Amino acid sequence: MPDLTPSLQPTPSPQPTATATAAAAPLGPIRLRSHAHTALRPAATARITGGFWAARRHINATVSIPQGPERLEKAGNLANLRTAAGSSEESEESEDPEGSDSAGAFSGDFPFQDSDVHKWLEAASWQLADDPGHSGLAAEVRRLVSLVATAQGPDGYLQTYYQVAHPDRRWSELDWGHELYCAGHLIQAAVAHHRATGRRELLDVALRFATYIDSVFGTDGTDGTDGADGTDRSDGKSGGICGHPEIETALVELYRETGERRFLDLAGDFTDRRGHGLLAEGVDRARDPGPAYWQDHLPVREAPTVTGHAVRQLYLLAGATDLAMETGDEALRESLERLWHAMAATKTYLTGGVGARHEGEAFGEPFELPPDRAYAETCAAIASVQWSWRMALLTGETRYSDLVERTLYNGFLSGVALDGDRWLYVNPLQVRDDHEDHPGDRTARRTPWFRCACCPPNVMRLLASLPHYVASGDADGLQLHQYATGSYATDPADTAGGGAVTVETDYPWKGRVTVTVDAAPADRDWTLSLRIPSWCAEFTVAAPDRQNRTEADGGWLRIRRRWLPGERVVLDLALDVRLTEPDPRVDAVRGCLAIERGPLVYCLESADQQAGLRLDEVTLVPAARTVAEHRPDLLGGVTVVTTTGHRRSDGAPTPLTAVPYHAWANREDGAMRVWIPREVPG
Repeated sequence: MPDLTPSLQPTPSPQPTATATAAAAPLGPIRLRSHAHTALRPAATARITGGFWAARRHINATVSIPQGPERLEKAGNLANLRTAAGSSEESEESEDPEGSDSAGAFSGDFPFQDSDVHKWLEAASWQLADDPGHSGLAAEVRRLVSLVATAQGPDGYLQTYYQVAHPDRRWSELDWGHELYCAGHLIQAAVAHHRATGRRELLDVALRFATYIDSVFGTDGTDGTDGADGTDRSDGKSGGICGHPEIETALVELYRETGERRFLDLAGDFTDRRGHGLLAEGVDRARDPGPAYWQDHLPVREAPTVTGHAVRQLYLLAGATDLAMETGDEALRESLERLWHAMAATKTYLTGGVGARHEGEAFGEPFELPPDRAYAETCAAIASVQWSWRMALLTGETRYSDLVERTLYNGFLSGVALDGDRWLYVNPLQVRDDHEDHPGDRTARRTPWFRCACCPPNVMRLLASLPHYVASGDADGLQLHQYATGSYATDPADTAGGGAVTVETDYPWKGRVTVTVDAAPADRDWTLSLRIPSWCAEFTVAAPDRQNRTEADGGWLRIRRRWLPGERVVLDLALDVRLTEPDPRVDAVRGCLAIERGPLVYCLESADQQAGLRLDEVTLVPAARTVAEHRPDLLGGVTVVTTTGHRRSDGAPTPLTAVPYHAWANREDGAMRVWIPREVPG
């Protein structure tokens, strides 16, 4: 393979200095180019400073992220990089960098072990953006960045499984090898590191690898046959794709960071090649799950619904949305809207979780949403948030942010324990009284780490970057999609003058949100837009120019006026307890009810009920009184809902206490259920 180091120089324009780039760039996962075809743009600066999410992010920053390197060391991920670093140094002196069939010992059961390191580096980088003075974390990041850089091969290639154990198989196992998937996570970590610190070390590693990947898989723009492997790609249906999408959105973000168009084009190539059966050409037939598993059965533009492995599907669609943002491809946008609606309407759990089947970690059929057999992988919830946020920016519609909220507070947050030290890979909506754990990681019990440890560092990176999912701006003003105490500002270059607000709230426990306008254009009207959640039946708003606003347009409450610094808006959302009925087409929970309050889904846990009460004996009385009470002494401080049910065995009334679903499985192991059978009048 050729040494591609000279191609590191950006082609469209001179590379700005690292310091200037870090100072000017919005420090978030999405940095839209100036010509992006979106309704909204992410807030330029965003900080969460208090309240619910600040507490969760504090645990992430002080417990979860710091323990990452130790657990990656114990699992062998870092040992693989050290082994590859030794092999890389030796290969520079060898005429045959491909080596032999076995260059050394590889630790771990999966070829994609490197991706866990990359996700941790991304999480730590976003955390450094939030806390640049954290010298201990900065030193640990520098140590791992140096290790990754040393492990990179002289041609730019970097995946330790193929460098260490099987150098002769490079790019020959695209179905399960995850080479491009790992590259995608490396690129995202590099972009985060560059934006957070201004340093180029990891970005240079990612650029070398991405340039090499483009030489192997890219189209040169002339005859379509200039790939380093000699494959004809002129029809857009040949070449290769990864069995696990992820690189698509990473390449778009690398284009946004560097201005190099070839990375955007390569992301488009990978997206358009999918759906033409390419993976079937080299798939291991003994392990072949079928083309729909990896979304290789139909092109994105033709697929009627989401299907197959849930994380793969949603990473692919997040990348396709990034492409639509940058290219203005209306046909692609229409397809994405269709696919999102199919997912949200027919394949999403009440918690926002997705993936109904343990087999293949996959979406099921429409309305196939069994609560006890729900897979609802934590990574799938994260992918759903990433995709829906991109769709919210692309379209400006609140329905996408509604799902982001539901998923964040429920299906995502359940994946990490309140102490930040234990995790759930799967997130069922019911655990029976006599539940039997299955062997392996993917159980209904929290565990310190996983054999396949994709979820913990994924949670870390979303929590670390969470402020950038709260607010956006456009030429007319600023929009608040989520409610979290903090400060949010738009870029004056993006929004014709910019603006900044401070938010104070005890959401989700209380419905009051106070927004103070810190800055707004002095010479024109400016619009502050507040999302009214789809679950909210009643709200009031006190604003400087008008009291008691109670109407919203398409989910947005828009307040347009000439603002003065220090003026406030107070939004009060009614947090009434709701008993939610399932869609009647969801056979598994027909005749049941779920308890909700605000954005939170509730569940019954055996730990909160009368001694000896079995949850499979309980029915819920719809007409019974419900009471919400904040309990600062319980589960770190939660609002519980109490009501009345009956025991099936004798019909006797029994008090029931429900806790937020995200807080379940933090005490002793026991039964849990979200959907509760409705009491049928005798």
